[in-house]
Amino acid sequence: MTDLQAIPLTTIKGQPATLADYAGQVLLIVNTASKCGLTPQYGPLEALHQKYHDRGFSVLGFPANDFGAQEPGTDEEIAEFCLSNFNIGFPMFAKIAVSGEERHPLYQALIDGQPQATERDSGFRDKLARYGIAPGAPSDVLWNFEKFLVGRDGKVVGRFTPDITPEDPLIVEAVEAELEKAA
Repeated sequence: MTDLQAIPLTTIKGQPATLADYAGQVLLIVNTASKCGLTPQYGPLEALHQKYHDRGFSVLGFPANDFGAQEPGTDEEIAEFCLSNFNIGFPMFAKIAVSGEERHPLYQALIDGQPQATERDSGFRDKLARYGIAPGAPSDVLWNFEKFLVGRDGKVVGRFTPDITPEDPLIVEAVEAELEKAA
């Protein structure tokens, strides 16, 4: 398995980065999109980030245009959108692919670390199917705003489907449990 912390990344402002910059923190990694029905999750993601940041937690946003072309903007446009519409303060990264042949190595490592997402019986998959949208492999990222939880040790410890919102007890309890663990 790939060491998540060693994978080269680029911030939304074009600076080189890795997850090693967040070593010892609990991370919630989310593929985001500005023109998605789930885009309002930016607000609760920022609230979650603010609530637990002082305890060693960060939300990390990775814009992706993989689903419904719902993130068509440039990194600069995405950064402006996030700031002006949601006052996002959590770290955002350059737009990447989270599915298909162009999938970023970070997302391949996240999927390898947690091949199956926790999901509610909300019919989200069925709703996508009614629109003619079907994920590839069962382990593939389902849609925008899928969430991966990474523990302080840099290992993927949870994965949540896009319809499980950041304030859902499933996510909040998982974050709190990871924060209680020693680094």
